[in-house]
Amino acid sequence: MLMLMAVAPAMSEAEADFLRRFPAWKSTAVLDQLRATDFARLDETHQVYLDYTGGNLYALRQVTQHQRDLTQHIYGNPHSENPSSQASTNQVEATRTAILDFFRAPHDEYEVIFTPNATGALRIVGESYPFTPGSRLLLSTCNHNSVLGIGEFARADKAEVDYIPLRREDLRLDETALAAQLAQARPGVRNLLAYPAQSNFSGVRHPLELIDQAHAAGWDVLLDAAAFVPSNRLDLSRWKPDFVSISFYKMFGYPTGVGCLLVRKESLARMHRPWFSGGTVELSSVVARTHVMRRDIAGFEDGTIDYLSIPAVTFGLQLMDEVGVETIHTRVACLTGWLLETLPTLRHANGAPLVRVHGPKDANLRGGTVPFSLLDPDGKVIDVSAAAALASKAGISLRMGGCFCNPGAGESAFGLQAADIRGVLERCANDGSKSARDELFERFGIQVLRASFGWCSNFNDAQSLVTFLRGFVDRTADQVGRAPGADKARESS
Repeated sequence: MLMLMAVAPAMSEAEADFLRRFPAWKSTAVLDQLRATDFARLDETHQVYLDYTGGNLYALRQVTQHQRDLTQHIYGNPHSENPSSQASTNQVEATRTAILDFFRAPHDEYEVIFTPNATGALRIVGESYPFTPGSRLLLSTCNHNSVLGIGEFARADKAEVDYIPLRREDLRLDETALAAQLAQARPGVRNLLAYPAQSNFSGVRHPLELIDQAHAAGWDVLLDAAAFVPSNRLDLSRWKPDFVSISFYKMFGYPTGVGCLLVRKESLARMHRPWFSGGTVELSSVVARTHVMRRDIAGFEDGTIDYLSIPAVTFGLQLMDEVGVETIHTRVACLTGWLLETLPTLRHANGAPLVRVHGPKDANLRGGTVPFSLLDPDGKVIDVSAAAALASKAGISLRMGGCFCNPGAGESAFGLQAADIRGVLERCANDGSKSARDELFERFGIQVLRASFGWCSNFNDAQSLVTFLRGFVDRTADQVGRAPGADKARESS
């Protein structure tokens, strides 16, 4: 009790200072109310959740609304014409409409294809895009593995694949290289640019203006919006990417297992599936050894879609509309700005910094994702698995890893070259006692923690993280050590 009494005034003073420095915070009070009513479990269980980029948290009302809907109606497989089937079809189509409306997508321009997640949406683009010899696929170096994997489809179709480099100092796109590569679109074939609206590694928001720039240069555009849309407005009446990949659990936590591909109708007409499955064909014949694909969006939704979970998307979209995407954006921006200003003040007794932030050092044109490494007084990197284990004991949910499934951003942050990667692979091929990933992490000090804010984050969450990090001041990397089972626990996603 005495400890609590001693800490409380400092916390109160810190929060008052925060409010003076970030006056826009007061406009987000509706989210404090939402936290009290729908996320009370966070404070009841003394949890500090800081992994919104990994997966958002769901509000209580989303679950209760969905439960009520399921218990009051009869839903059957939509691949039929009976009453329960029609009820499912109606709900699914209503959800498609809600998605188009939420993203302000003109109904005569865009379609919604349901997928298991953003990765499923990206796979559809990769396997169905009309790559041909001479086509070009241009990828941002800052891309999730699920986007980078499209390169395998392009190479199989003899298309050329290239990458837009990042500036190491802020992990933003190299504009000079970008302009030069956009000018290399091949006439007479389809060319595809794929990049994230927001980096899941660094939080950098890559410019939406690039969509129009690429179109003018002869490129189709795939926008990975998974990390962007939880706290930013994507207005498809203004921006017109050909493809947009989304995971709804990243937006509002529930349901998992449902994502979508938003696709322009003119781009959909050029896509061709390399295989067929239940629900995607008008006709399939064994004796005639032929099939006829469906030409509408059903031709891209494999098997039976998750018709019981899909309607829950509507409840999440309604709640985001109710509290306001712009309000969420303001809250996340305030917390991110405060954290980025505060982390550099954490120093050891000898003046050496405790924290190294990767990517932009301020909140300008970035989201609420902050990757950082911990350094001891001599500048040695503190083991990420040990730090994460201690955070878990303190009830703090952080993400640990090296690149978080975004290898190009991680390699750019640490200045890795191709020769570095090949050298590690060669050493591990000759010595099977250590995985290539662990060897890479240890040899180059790739030890990263990632904190990220979301719609129910508050100042106490951010302050709790800083208080926790202060516990590493003047501790050496050897004193912190490694967590038991660190090699198995270490994650890259």
